[in-house]
Amino acid sequence: MMDIKNYSRQAFLQWLEDHNERLFRADQMLKWLYVRLADRFDQMTDLSKSFRQLLADHFTIQRLPVAQVLSSIDGTRKFLFQLEDGQTIESVLIPERDHHTLCLSSQAGCAQGCRFCLTGQGGLIRNLTVGEIVGQVWEIRKLMDDPARLTNLVFMGMGEPLANYDHLVTALHILTNSDWGMKFASRRVTVSTAGLAPRIPDLGHDTRVNLAVSFNAVDDESRSRLMPINRKYAIDHLLDACRHYPLPGGRKITFEYILFKDVNDSPDHARKLAKLLAPLKAKINLIPFNPYPGSAFERPSQERIEAFQNVLIARHFTSVVRYSKGLDIMAACGQLRGTLNR
Repeated sequence: MMDIKNYSRQAFLQWLEDHNERLFRADQMLKWLYVRLADRFDQMTDLSKSFRQLLADHFTIQRLPVAQVLSSIDGTRKFLFQLEDGQTIESVLIPERDHHTLCLSSQAGCAQGCRFCLTGQGGLIRNLTVGEIVGQVWEIRKLMDDPARLTNLVFMGMGEPLANYDHLVTALHILTNSDWGMKFASRRVTVSTAGLAPRIPDLGHDTRVNLAVSFNAVDDESRSRLMPINRKYAIDHLLDACRHYPLPGGRKITFEYILFKDVNDSPDHARKLAKLLAPLKAKINLIPFNPYPGSAFERPSQERIEAFQNVLIARHFTSVVRYSKGLDIMAACGQLRGTLNR
């Protein structure tokens, strides 16, 4: 049977119509599922027993079992979820001063093959279903002592979100709906892409979430070495797609720039980056490389990082150095692999 979390509201309305059920039942059931986090149909007590039985005869409420939780000294927690077919994915719960952020996966594995990212070393296994994407948030909320503290979502975990576009957008509609859904504010949800250019404008038309672009180099030769996707969608193509992203008022596109020692971290690289992004409404997050065993890259010195940032600030960019949390449990940017840690 199908996990009911895989159904969009529109699909569930069609199912109700096909079964001669009243359509207002859709929002009643969805509120139980996503607001009250019911994990059994018999908990939905304002629905008739016959309707609850009908749901149970056709659907399941699939759980994502937690195979492992690792806790960092900084409070970050990494969750390894077991999927129904035996595959595994990771999500990371990051504590902030007054809220929590959850880093979500959109695929098991990743096909992009970025040289600096541990996730892509095993290749793509498969796309996640809508239920598996939403299920990460659903399970974490059920585990938290105060679920209201989880206010921010970032699709920066395993996989390329825009390569699983239809499931991603359906999941985003569930996560951000303020009536029957999980009520996350769109301005607090960010989707990060390695540069799947054709889907970037689509995301802006189909949702109102924030866009982040993993950029990491200032010329096509360098970016193609780091990120093979650039061979298909070169920098000019990518930036043109960003220009066509319909930004909600007052927002900017975030460009993520991982700093690698002696690769892309000089003041000249910073000047070239500023020139490339000057025509866009852009802010730049600098991420010192997070090392892992066997990596070919190193993190720059603090002096080098600050010098790079100062060039961008002098050119009137908002530029923040993002020091990843969870380094001691391999939960930082580029370190997720979806395997049991022993």
